[in-house]
Amino acid sequence: MGDYLTPSDLPQPKLKRTNTGFTPNQIIALDASIPEGAKHIWQKYTKLDSFSQNAKSAVDKLAPVDDHDTSSFEKSFVGHVESTLARNMYNCDNLAAYQASSIAIRDELITDWANTQQRQTIHDGKRVYYLSLEFLMGRALDNALINLNSRNKTKNALSNLGFNLEDVLDQEPDAALGNGGLGRLAACFVDSLSSKNYSGWGYGLNYQYGIFKQKIVDGYQVETPDYWLKFSNPWEISRHEIQIPIDFGGYVYETHDVNTGEPKKIWHGSERVLAVAVDFPIPGYNTTNTNNLRLWNAKPTTEFDFTKFNSGDYQQSVAQQQKAEAITSVLYPNDNFDQGKALRLKQQYFWVSASLHDILRRFKKNHQNNWDKFPDQIAIQLNDTHPTLAIVELQRILVDLENLSWDKAWSIVTKVFAYTNHTVMAEALEKWPVDLVGRLLPRHLEIIYDINFFFLKNVEQRFPGDHGLLGRVSIIEESTPKQVRMAFLAIVGSHRVNGVAELHSELIKTTIFKDFVTVFGEDKFTNVTNGITPRRWLKQANPELAKLISEALEDPNYEYLTNLGKLKKLEKFVDDDKFLTKWDNIKFNNKVKLANLIKSETGIEVDPSVMFDIQVKRIHEYKRQQLNIFAIIYRYLHIKQLLAEGLSVEDIKLKHYIPKLSVFGGKAAPGYYMAKTIIHLINMVAEVVNNDSEIGNLLKVVFIPDYNVSKAEIICPASDLSNHISTAGTEASGTSNMKFALNGGLIIGTVDGANVEITREIGEDNIFLFGNLAESVEELRHEHIYHGVQVPDTLRRVFEAIESGQFGNPDEYRSLLDSIRSHGDYYLVTDDFELFLETHHKLEKVYGHHGGDANDSTHLHNWVKKSLLSVANMGFFSSDRCIDEYAENIWEVEPLNQ
Repeated sequence: MGDYLTPSDLPQPKLKRTNTGFTPNQIIALDASIPEGAKHIWQKYTKLDSFSQNAKSAVDKLAPVDDHDTSSFEKSFVGHVESTLARNMYNCDNLAAYQASSIAIRDELITDWANTQQRQTIHDGKRVYYLSLEFLMGRALDNALINLNSRNKTKNALSNLGFNLEDVLDQEPDAALGNGGLGRLAACFVDSLSSKNYSGWGYGLNYQYGIFKQKIVDGYQVETPDYWLKFSNPWEISRHEIQIPIDFGGYVYETHDVNTGEPKKIWHGSERVLAVAVDFPIPGYNTTNTNNLRLWNAKPTTEFDFTKFNSGDYQQSVAQQQKAEAITSVLYPNDNFDQGKALRLKQQYFWVSASLHDILRRFKKNHQNNWDKFPDQIAIQLNDTHPTLAIVELQRILVDLENLSWDKAWSIVTKVFAYTNHTVMAEALEKWPVDLVGRLLPRHLEIIYDINFFFLKNVEQRFPGDHGLLGRVSIIEESTPKQVRMAFLAIVGSHRVNGVAELHSELIKTTIFKDFVTVFGEDKFTNVTNGITPRRWLKQANPELAKLISEALEDPNYEYLTNLGKLKKLEKFVDDDKFLTKWDNIKFNNKVKLANLIKSETGIEVDPSVMFDIQVKRIHEYKRQQLNIFAIIYRYLHIKQLLAEGLSVEDIKLKHYIPKLSVFGGKAAPGYYMAKTIIHLINMVAEVVNNDSEIGNLLKVVFIPDYNVSKAEIICPASDLSNHISTAGTEASGTSNMKFALNGGLIIGTVDGANVEITREIGEDNIFLFGNLAESVEELRHEHIYHGVQVPDTLRRVFEAIESGQFGNPDEYRSLLDSIRSHGDYYLVTDDFELFLETHHKLEKVYGHHGGDANDSTHLHNWVKKSLLSVANMGFFSSDRCIDEYAENIWEVEPLNQ
């Protein structure tokens, strides 16, 4: 190359760019630290006179940069840094680089997004609207780069500009629009709707704060605000022109229609807020189809009371604004108090009313008031009971505003809506006090009573004399206080009801909804087993494994990511030692990444050569993190006993226990005392175990705070073993089990939720099941109540250690232990504890007592082989398959060909 410099010849920046101004001397210093290739690109696209003479002379020596495939991004990036962010080359730090990159990629998406909306409008086919109170999207930039197949191009362009893609991606906060599996499922579904070329939008709320940011202080969960929009969100497209008025409170009066003379109800609200739309483009994978996620912000109709301000009442002058904006301020405001309950109900109505008016506005563009066509054009899926008020709101709109007869309106409503149930536990079904509904939504309460009256009248005609049935299926629960049963309303107002795993769908028909099966028949109830998107949960989370699979399948374009059944071809490598070694090395590399995350989050150093045993999910008694930590305590106590008996650590590794790291993560609801107690116990056990130098690397315990999607993308690929150990019959499906299995981690689990179907797909030899079955649960609970709880000796030993103060103040754990020993052990910890220990003993033999030797052939041919077979048979659990099933069996829609 002679005297020319190329970007690869140049040193990387040593001086950190910040967003502050610079003196001439600082600019000279910065000039020397920025790669010459980056300066060449900036000079090529800049509109600013921002280069020093030193920079210009250095650029003159540069060879022309090969800008093939990167120039459009580089031009857009520099333009947005200078014009949108008002920065320049010298103060463009990683945050600015993330913002400029996101806006540049979003610009690419906008064209596809606009063309998709136009194409769908011209086609005028049936559209799907997915209503979910949560959309746990995770980070958007990396996902967009993968779906647009532009990750390598962007990585190269950013490198040319002096940035590292991974550092830039790390600047993005997780969008705090969801909390757990419900929101993550919704995120997977909108991705699959786009990737499978369906016309489908998501509707939700644009929360300013997430549920909370979790910190661990002295072992306790501490909730702090999660203001994820601190630096704004470059992915959102504000739609200030779309403002929909939403009313609350007030009163209802009756008048008569001027044309027909028929009675007509008018609702006059006492409080009005505006729903203002914000859009997020959702790109499909290997397609230009780009659907939309529309979220709503709550704004006041009058932001500022000038009269009150002038009179000195400064606080009240903005009270209306604060009251309105509170509706979309926080995901799940605490409902332990009446004000919190009212705010939650407001959230739900605000969201579904705005969404429905938006849907109807779009329908009327093409079809005016041709309501007979509405069910042929619109399918609305209710993700759990949160959006159930949409049923009532659509009936109100059609009857009160569009002047349809009650029967015709109700016929339309029941053809449009379908309801997804997410729980088998009656106590988890949402209910609202009648008085609260009447105070906030008086007209809707009238409609609910009318829906219930006509429904019960029909039931009575079909089942005369069965008054018990009427009480059991009534939408109004005659309790003190009276409650509206939202799940019952969702069933009555929908044409299909689905569970999310085969076991769950069967259980709801025989338990919580069995009376509705009697009323409606089994055909109304169906199953769609949950799934996950392999784009995020394989290619984005585990790029090394995704690449190895693409090479093995001879699929350089990663087409298997939209046809996950192709993974089955991996089975031919099950006896290929060279391939298994590559597979195992990738797992080890992922464990190193998790070890680095643990170090940065907790300060604890862990050994990536040991087994990584992981349980990350919402903290809840039914998910049984307490069962897991009790087993860890038993393991620790037994190790200490063996050491006291004279065995060495190496003897214990060979004869008893393999070295293991137990990882926990997840949030407890702020008002859920028992779940927070479990978190405290985990952290106090970790404090004791991790500071016991005598046990070496035989056991470590870690709680990763503030578990979220981006952390899951590091955790799932690193698991050797993951825990899905809910009490049988309590977990509807689970999707984290799918994420871990798709990334080559084996499962220890109960026969519950989607574990049943995972077992069927991957084979009983490749999963470790234990515990009592769902059909035995009620009988065991009955035994506990009437004959007492029998605590096995192994678990009694654990309880004694806790009560001795070995893990902190025993008074803090008394309620947790009493709930098991004295209050019926509802979640069957005592019944399943020894089965859990036995299963761990069996699986550790499979893993191999190799003392940390990653090349041990037993390990390679047993555990890794099972890992490979697990991944090879996970094709069924793609969210693309879910969406196809919904489309065919519930929504009756077809993809729109590109």
